[in-house]
Amino acid sequence: MPIDPAKAVAAEPRSAEISWDHKDVQLYHLGLGAGVPATDPDELRYTLESRLHVLPSFATVAGAGMGVVGGLSAPGIDIDLAAVLHGGQSITLHRPLPTAGRAVSTSRVAAVYDKGKAAVLVLRSEAADEDGPLWTSDASIFVRGEGGWGGDRGPSERLPLPDRAPDADVERPIREEQALLYRLSGDWNPLHADPGFAKLAGFDRPILHGLCSYGMTLKAVVDTLLGGDVTRVRAYRTRFAGIVFPGETLRIRMWTGDGRVQVAVTAVERDDAPVLADTLVEHA
Repeated sequence: MPIDPAKAVAAEPRSAEISWDHKDVQLYHLGLGAGVPATDPDELRYTLESRLHVLPSFATVAGAGMGVVGGLSAPGIDIDLAAVLHGGQSITLHRPLPTAGRAVSTSRVAAVYDKGKAAVLVLRSEAADEDGPLWTSDASIFVRGEGGWGGDRGPSERLPLPDRAPDADVERPIREEQALLYRLSGDWNPLHADPGFAKLAGFDRPILHGLCSYGMTLKAVVDTLLGGDVTRVRAYRTRFAGIVFPGETLRIRMWTGDGRVQVAVTAVERDDAPVLADTLVEHA
């Protein structure tokens, strides 16, 4: 079997030094659609270096997201990248992210689960600087065709939607060129830029990065329900339930309660087709 679960989980963690500055943060925010209107004081917190704060989902691209790359090349893993799907993402913040910094990112395979027709790798990346831990990030990676060895199926983290109207319901347009801008933060997969490659993958045209939808959603929650204060975010997780295309519109519905915001994200133009599901923001 191309995946040896015991060997993968037991492998020594891999470490690398990462760094970022205000330009990386601003580019990431612009890739999420920040800066509209350009002179809006609330948007300047994402785009102007003198007022800049860091959306916590920036952790997924800081240092070009080396945790996922390192995890897929770990001992015990020999897979066809064409069989890989990003199934889910979570981040736990240990303190607010600085606008510029240097840190050591340590990545490892935290778990391997048997889903029958697929395996799920949980790739964990932990970042710390000289002042201590910054974040812990888990990427759940589905590997089609690699399940069925009788292993642990892993936890089920489904979140039924509340049986009431959302506390907030907003729409966020995706610009036609947004995937081209977002990929400059480090995800160069041609699926998000090359129409020919997208057709080979079974899509009519390039799709938006799942982690771009992830960041757009967190920004909408922060701006709509958390008073624009990124430091209130403690943790954020989602399951990637479907795709969205540049030029479409995200519908983001939010339910609040007990320091949590539950979120459902759909594509407006395709009859509210699911994009993100089982999505939860924990906050102060």
